Amino acid sequence: MQLVPNLLIIPVGILIGVLVAAPVGPVNVLCIQRAIERGFWGGLAAGIGATLGDGLIALFASLGVGAISGAIEYHRQAIQIVGGLALIAFGIRLYVAPPRLGSVQTEMEGAASLRDYAWDIPKTFLLTITNPGAVLGLFAIFGGVSTFVEVDSHIDALTMVASIMAGSFLWWLGLSHLIGRLRHRFSTRHLAYTNRVAGVLLIGFGALLVGEVMLKTLT
Repeated sequence: MQLVPNLLIIPVGILIGVLVAAPVGPVNVLCIQRAIERGFWGGLAAGIGATLGDGLIALFASLGVGAISGAIEYHRQAIQIVGGLALIAFGIRLYVAPPRLGSVQTEMEGAASLRDYAWDIPKTFLLTITNPGAVLGLFAIFGGVSTFVEVDSHIDALTMVASIMAGSFLWWLGLSHLIGRLRHRFSTRHLAYTNRVAGVLLIGFGALLVGEVMLKTLT
């Protein structure tokens, strides 16, 4: 039984995690908005949810790319509708929510913590695992890794999953830190504008997902 993984998997997995997290999408929009509104811990909480979602998808991919991806493809429309409706709901709520810019001074004094924003973790987790494009994309990436990195055992597969999660987490950690350092430049008026833009983008992403399913059903 192999107990030591192929060490080349670690940097490759971290790179995949960063590449999966970095593209602009609904999760990025929500995480950026949370970091602007609530600071470093708010953005990191949202990022942790996305990281857990990426990790779950990668774990499923490691268990059997063909069978599980086929099941996801079979239920894609249902997953897409759930994800689209969730995006629309989050977008509407964000659009109408009054801007509340957390105090930078309060956060610096340590009054705010990850626990205060933990409810954002399941939100971004749900958005991540109900995005069929992201799910199938990660499955495809995971399957293609075998062409240049040997993933021959369970320990190799679990190492790849952990490395992907590490890469995703590092991306959200860095992004939350960067925005947290710059958020003092935002006023309540700026945040209100940011909330509306983020809300419209989330509603737009959700409408595209639901609209695609409806169009395929009608044609």
